Amino acid sequence: MAKHPSTAPAKSTQDALTNDVLDGLKKEPKELSAVWFYDELGSFLFDNICELPEYYITRTELQIMHGHANEMAQYIGPDAALIEFGSGTSMKTRLLLDRLESPLAYAPVDISREHLFAAAGALAKDYPHLHIVPVCADFTQNFELPNFIRAAERRIVYFPGSTLGNFDRPQARALLARMRDLVGKNGAVLIGIDLRKDPRVLERAYDDAAGVTAEFNINALRHVNRELGADFDLDAFDHLAVWVENESRIEMHLVSKKEQTVHLGGEKVRIGRGEHLRTEYCHKYTLDTFNELAATAGLAVKRVWMDPNKLFSVQLLEPARLQ
Repeated sequence: MAKHPSTAPAKSTQDALTNDVLDGLKKEPKELSAVWFYDELGSFLFDNICELPEYYITRTELQIMHGHANEMAQYIGPDAALIEFGSGTSMKTRLLLDRLESPLAYAPVDISREHLFAAAGALAKDYPHLHIVPVCADFTQNFELPNFIRAAERRIVYFPGSTLGNFDRPQARALLARMRDLVGKNGAVLIGIDLRKDPRVLERAYDDAAGVTAEFNINALRHVNRELGADFDLDAFDHLAVWVENESRIEMHLVSKKEQTVHLGGEKVRIGRGEHLRTEYCHKYTLDTFNELAATAGLAVKRVWMDPNKLFSVQLLEPARLQ
């Protein structure tokens, strides 16, 4: 699970969003994009999920950062331009910024303009001597950086959390390759990678006893109803977390409790009793499988930091040198 801030759709994009949702509902199995998790309530619920005892990801990565950020900063070196993909609140970034030697600049990249500039403003108050350059963009697509950052001798892409796992293998490879191109031959990528573990641990993390994740999942339907005028019956679905071994990923599903028809964009979508609507998946890697994925994107793993239980990792990647 990873946070993807979104904003309410403008009228000019509403038809496109409706078509995207309809396309997902016509797939087998049916799908709904994870971007619908994150309205105001969804963001609040996600913050609560991060505090749950079952959800190990956030606290484990913070543990790694507290224990090893000094060493990470040494690998990054002085005068670096730090470029963070999907920056969010930049909470983990502070642990890194506090230890970097004379960083050239910090460029948070996020698609949610309001959220981005609020977080950048908060950072600017605490780091008055740091050049902070927020970039409002979708990091999964090509975007422009200010010239002085592109010209920096040492550029570092920082991608904390487990967000890479939300992309399928071709998408993840393409994103890593985009990072490689962005940092150039002298740069590096510092990235959070969630590791394979007992599926029961994952199922509990994505289906907590208090039901917060279930409400978070159901809220995606509430968001679609409000923004696109759909009529999903929120009480007619159960939340389910499923481990898919052959894909090495955990999936979140909504399971229909009854035969029902949903109306959206002038169309009717029939959903059978027991039919699944997949709302998210997150791939989990071994050190070897992630090393292999990175290599296909022209990156080599330079250093790996893990918690004592090896639940999560933060990895430093560098462009692979030609032999």
